[in-house]
Amino acid sequence: MLVSEFMLQQTQVARVTPRWEAWIRRWPTPADLAAAPPAEAVRAWDRLGYPRRALWLHRAASAMVERHGGEVPRELDELLALPGVGPYTARAVAAFAFGERHPVVDTNTRRVIARAVLGHGHPGPPSTTRDLAAMSSLLPVADAAARTFNAAAMELGATVCVARAPACDRCPIAAQCAWRAAGYPDHEGPRAPRQARFEGSDRQVRGLVMRELRATHRPVARGELASIWPDAEQLDRAIETLVGDGLAVVGDDGLTLPAA
Repeated sequence: MLVSEFMLQQTQVARVTPRWEAWIRRWPTPADLAAAPPAEAVRAWDRLGYPRRALWLHRAASAMVERHGGEVPRELDELLALPGVGPYTARAVAAFAFGERHPVVDTNTRRVIARAVLGHGHPGPPSTTRDLAAMSSLLPVADAAARTFNAAAMELGATVCVARAPACDRCPIAAQCAWRAAGYPDHEGPRAPRQARFEGSDRQVRGLVMRELRATHRPVARGELASIWPDAEQLDRAIETLVGDGLAVVGDDGLTLPAA
């Protein structure tokens, strides 16, 4: 489950499923992944986006081998101590994989709470402390019931209480929804920031550079990369950030994926 949570961060399920299946076939345990070079993890990540997640997942696998006998830990503090594992991922694994009672909050859950409980059409900017406290106050006491509640809130937000055109006529909690009871008032407060446009962004250029590095097992010279993007300054900036993130390594002959 830890692999799927890494992959699903800001990525749709339909894109993740085939990549997750291939990943698990190749590296079914943390020890299998830790034994592979980081470059192979980045290559296997392919075009899922945000390839730093592949490096963090590889580092997390290595940490599990070193600290936990190659097993995914179940305690929240131990999960949070793994490289690349944040509050959401740690709680999702603890709650759904191990059945522990922890609040799990994603974008869909935040929207359901904002509407059904607070009477707002949209959630405000995310706040880990505030969001976890709000969900924790709603969770049933029993571990199994809390796990079901976490999953149900996510599913409700993903399929019924969607951002645009929510299906209120088939919502199972319509009678308890504060937003509906208030007459669906327009949201007047701050909203979560929108993601920056991808086309023409540094993210797009980083992706193009990573595509070239994944496609070969030899160093790629800077001159070879000149043809993939016309803005040399932006290309240099993208390369610099990839090196800074540990996704690319500069050698005498050019750039490569990380070997260790």
